[in-house]
Amino acid sequence: MDTSELFDGYGPVAGFDEMFAGTDVRDNYGTIHESFHKMGADEIRLRADSLASSYLEQGVTFGVAGEERPFPLDIVPRLIESADWHHVERGVRQRVLALERFLADAYGPGELFADGVVPRETVMTSPHYHRVVAGLEPPNGVRIHVAGVDLIRDGDGDFRVLEDNVRVPSGVSYVMTNRRALSAALPEVFADHRIRPVSQYSQALLAALRKAAPAGVSDPTVVVLTPGVYNSAYFEHTLLARTMGVELVEGRDLVCRSGRVMMRTTNGLEPVHVIYRRIDDEFLDPVQFRADSALGVPGIINAARAGHVTIANAVGNGVADDKLLYTYLPDLIRYYLSEEPILRNVDTWRMGEADQREEVLDRLDELVLKPVDGSGGKGIVIGPAATTDELDELRGKILEDPRAWIAQPVISLSTVPTLVEDGIRPRHVDLRPFAVHDGDDVWVLPGGLTRVALPEGELIVNSSRGGGSKDTWVLADASEPEDLGDLAPNATAVAGVNQSAGPAFDGESRGMQVQEQEQQQGRDVPC
Repeated sequence: MDTSELFDGYGPVAGFDEMFAGTDVRDNYGTIHESFHKMGADEIRLRADSLASSYLEQGVTFGVAGEERPFPLDIVPRLIESADWHHVERGVRQRVLALERFLADAYGPGELFADGVVPRETVMTSPHYHRVVAGLEPPNGVRIHVAGVDLIRDGDGDFRVLEDNVRVPSGVSYVMTNRRALSAALPEVFADHRIRPVSQYSQALLAALRKAAPAGVSDPTVVVLTPGVYNSAYFEHTLLARTMGVELVEGRDLVCRSGRVMMRTTNGLEPVHVIYRRIDDEFLDPVQFRADSALGVPGIINAARAGHVTIANAVGNGVADDKLLYTYLPDLIRYYLSEEPILRNVDTWRMGEADQREEVLDRLDELVLKPVDGSGGKGIVIGPAATTDELDELRGKILEDPRAWIAQPVISLSTVPTLVEDGIRPRHVDLRPFAVHDGDDVWVLPGGLTRVALPEGELIVNSSRGGGSKDTWVLADASEPEDLGDLAPNATAVAGVNQSAGPAFDGESRGMQVQEQEQQQGRDVPC
């Protein structure tokens, strides 16, 4: 197979393709296209195989039917122009700030209800609204320390928001390991581009967590709380703890004494001030939530309410992830920030409203139906691909519990060239930028997690549906620092944080094994 055959049959592509405009290569992808032509098909395949082998050896795997496979990292990077990224960056920052204001209001004075911005019932009936934390104000006012905002590009190439993730957003470990792996697999291509670095994430997160410490604590102890080795995102937990230089703990390593959280150590109990938890609300505190949970720490909510420990992200944030609340985000941005939304939502129908429900029920075979509490692509029904029986069953579910569903049009996600068995072909992608809020600023990691749907025509990008990922290269303009890889230290400053060389990618890493944990749901996986 020569290089021309790699791209044979690539187009024309319906919708927006990020490398090709018709048959012409877009300017930003010109160097990559030329580099792949020079390497030839055999060399590209060889490097792709080496990339997959390295992930398998490093333990970056996921499970399918009990079999461990290397997590698919495609060898063709995704490029985003600097101007496009600035637009995304501004939009993500705006969205995080509006959600912060919403959470403070919903768990506090409730002015948005009195002003009729969002119906009180919409918030109070969310399964992730927790009255137990009503009135609990975090030390520096931050509830969303880390956010992951899922974006797509529509048929015109415009970025639009698909959903918000402000509970326990995951996937940033892929961003860091993908960068290190792909820069090693394509060193000459990497060197031909000015790419913004991603290695600052861990130190930016640590700085934000330290700033969230309880009042009067000048040198806080920060820990990462994991459900344990069988959790699907355990690799990420270990990577972040190691690159931040903090302890990785399980619930059994912590104990509450006199309203304070203490960590068991060889020197006895030591105080903990900030907990970056990777455990869902329902399993975090068996005193307040599930009494049968062995993953959390009894009394941790009372310690937070007493002001002795900060939980990041805050308990109760899930109400902001509710896909029904998502439909109100444009109004919340206008209400709290007096601004127009920078990033548009996807058009959405609320099944709880009779007129909208009636329209959708007449068009079930044309639309995408999503459960408001779904994650990882679970429960989504794509009307045009569903059978009559599936649509009849869906109709019954909607009529039984309208509040539990929203509907959206079928949007053809943008495509990016991807190496598959038949050559390089267009495959649909989305993007999850990660934002870190320290109370003074919202910093957005330049790039984020690009997930790619590897089966032809598939619109759901989750790895549980056969998806993989790409390294996302945000191109730097002349005034911005570039990623120098391992050739030199990174000189980029992030809010005064000391720089890190980035995560080590070596045999010490624990496997990113996508296994089901009996109590912890898969929401901590970008799959």
